[in-house]
Amino acid sequence: MTKIAALNPARQAPYAVLMDAISPLPTPLIVPPGRTLIEIHDLRLTLPSVAGPVNILRGIDLMVAAGETIGILGPSGSGKTSLLMVLAGLESPTGGTVRVAGHNLGGLDEDALARIRRDHIGIVFQAFHLIPTMTTLENVAVGMELAGVVEALGRAQAALEAVGLGHRLTHLPGQLSGGEQQRVALARALAPRPAVLLADEPTGNLDQATGAIVIDLLFTLACEAGATLLLVTHDPALAARCGRELHLADGRVVHA
Repeated sequence: MTKIAALNPARQAPYAVLMDAISPLPTPLIVPPGRTLIEIHDLRLTLPSVAGPVNILRGIDLMVAAGETIGILGPSGSGKTSLLMVLAGLESPTGGTVRVAGHNLGGLDEDALARIRRDHIGIVFQAFHLIPTMTTLENVAVGMELAGVVEALGRAQAALEAVGLGHRLTHLPGQLSGGEQQRVALARALAPRPAVLLADEPTGNLDQATGAIVIDLLFTLACEAGATLLLVTHDPALAARCGRELHLADGRVVHA
């Protein structure tokens, strides 16, 4: 029985089944700073619509070194979020090649892509995507528990303390403010120690003051973890805090 299941007996059976199905988490990938971690060549994404095919990404080329921070800018519909979704293995490209942490994402099935996300990628969405029936501690720990991390609860608690929520471990998402929920999401993304951190407008649902707190934590914790950060934003000042900027328009890179 997992520790989380022990905390909530109603969830024992589903977690027991999942634990049997998922192999243990491997040793975290350590890529020396400066070494290439993400390689994208001629990336294309075309999606169907009632009016006909829509070209979302049109031949993106990008190389990202370990430890880099990249701010991704562009108008709505330019392909920013789609680029992150492809990198996360949540959207399948129509053409081109995408390599993340040494893995070619092309042609992999959903299980293989899920393992790559589990082992190498942390994601922070604009929406918090917390499980409403789980406490903050459980929300952060559950992915690591299912992956067989022995100290999942300890690492989850440490991550929550790092984002200033050590006093909210037993609270449900509905008992937290928007800023607190996004900090839980940040802790969840960083607790497994991913090589790559993808953040899609992480302050989009927050007021300016709360957003500033979340962004400061994002940069600080990503740096401390040695994670490569790709941050989608509409805010030029925020993108300027990154080491490099990538500007998209109409599915193409117009400035890098």
